[in-house]
Amino acid sequence: MNPPDDLIQTSEALASALARIAASARVALDTEFVRERTYLAELALVQLAAGGEIALVDPLAGADLGPLLALLRDPARPKVLHAARQDIEVLLPLTRSPLAPVIDTQLAAALLGHPAQIGYADLVARELGVTLEKGHARTDWTRRPLSPAQLAYAADDVRYLLPLAARLEERLAAQGRRGWLEEDCAALSAPALYALDPERAWQRLKGVETLPPREQARIRTLAAWRERAALDRNLPRGWLLNDEALRTIARAAPADGTALRKLELMPERAAARLGPGILEALGRAAADSLEGIERRSEGRPDAAERERLARLGERVRALAQELGIAPEVLATQRELRRVARGEAVEAVLAGWRLALLGAPLTSVG
Repeated sequence: MNPPDDLIQTSEALASALARIAASARVALDTEFVRERTYLAELALVQLAAGGEIALVDPLAGADLGPLLALLRDPARPKVLHAARQDIEVLLPLTRSPLAPVIDTQLAAALLGHPAQIGYADLVARELGVTLEKGHARTDWTRRPLSPAQLAYAADDVRYLLPLAARLEERLAAQGRRGWLEEDCAALSAPALYALDPERAWQRLKGVETLPPREQARIRTLAAWRERAALDRNLPRGWLLNDEALRTIARAAPADGTALRKLELMPERAAARLGPGILEALGRAAADSLEGIERRSEGRPDAAERERLARLGERVRALAQELGIAPEVLATQRELRRVARGEAVEAVLAGWRLALLGAPLTSVG
């Protein structure tokens, strides 16, 4: 595959590069971005590979990206990525809708028994016997110019995607699992997966559903407030209030600014700036009905629920061992907890997972 000469930074160079890969049935895709200082990721580089060509597109240079967007939006051309969800999300401000169709080599690898979250370099080494340079993972990709070493690193991120995907798909087809991959990859194109819903921000926090209902109401409302505030300011949520501070405030429920400052969770200036929003969120939580929370949560699981969860886990692990894949590829702990609490299996799982696990999990008393 021909190496890129340099960043593509003009409309003419982009059109020429895309013309060279236009005849390819599928295209390898990756992105580089930064989000350490912002809530929303800033797209800094788009890498493409197809037809023996590699193109490194600079989205910050002001070139007309229309032809690139047409390629990415083409419903007849699969886009091959590794750990695709993050790239799809980063591209959304440009594409306006999730990429489709996509082929995710991380998902494919998991269905063949690789670790569920295996990295691209590790997978290339295992499957293709190629060792990739890992030294530029922390690069600030918005800085220009990029060095030859950085460009080579970015090119390698797409160089092996197409042969890697072909190898994994061939093995999946031989095991009768190609349909599993198609189903999992199709789910990545669902718009709901990328919807920004501050009211669901609490789901990022572990153990919320085991808290007392009133404390749960406070932490859910605080998490929603923090999400909106971070988005409005385009700052990382942890820069406003980290998770531990959020939990402490929900537990302590300070009634006023003086009580909030006594918790000593933030500098005085930050408390003055953020305090009114925090207190207003706590006030809403105090006034809200607990009916919905009480219906969905019963606090910490009792002995019977823990025992049922253990039996469900045993069934999943046994089937996973038989299939040669990680248990979490079949069902996550959160999904199993929902079943253990009484939700119907068909309301929790779907598709090939429900077909495999429906009867075994339903039979657990």
